[in-house]
Amino acid sequence: MSDAHGTPDRTPATPSGPQPEPLRFFGTTWVDHSRGYAARRLGVAVGSLAVAAAACFVLRFAYQGLQIAAVGSFVSLLVVVMFAVCSALAFGHTWSSFSTRPDPDRQSSLRGLLTIGFIGSLLAYFFRSLTEAPGEKLHRAEYETAREEYDRRVTRRSGNPARKRRRDA
Repeated sequence: MSDAHGTPDRTPATPSGPQPEPLRFFGTTWVDHSRGYAARRLGVAVGSLAVAAAACFVLRFAYQGLQIAAVGSFVSLLVVVMFAVCSALAFGHTWSSFSTRPDPDRQSSLRGLLTIGFIGSLLAYFFRSLTEAPGEKLHRAEYETAREEYDRRVTRRSGNPARKRRRDA
């Protein structure tokens, strides 16, 4: 009983079949583009671009610290190239993870590289959120495939298949 009036508890029935997988920042709004989907996409785009700009600003201070420490031009160049290469690789990896599921073993081995190149990942989020929720295309394809398979399994055949008339060729 849910209250003093004696009304029974009723839990809403969950729909049968596969359920959509929630996306970070979007939940399941990507399925039907409801409940502020466009505002969330705008928020992700603006947020990822703002964080990337702030990160570049912080990296600029780090580079100036290297110049003040007078570590030499080779080390300064090495740091700049390292961040550029790691950002480019992180962008490519993040971008490809929006269309295919990444291998968990490869993902764990690239964790350090992705951490150093986080600016590339943020930029990939920014560019993808201009067209769709990051990962929406992959999740939509998987969800539709799962729904089709479920519908095929639960669809009942009419009649007895043993009595099916055969066509003479």
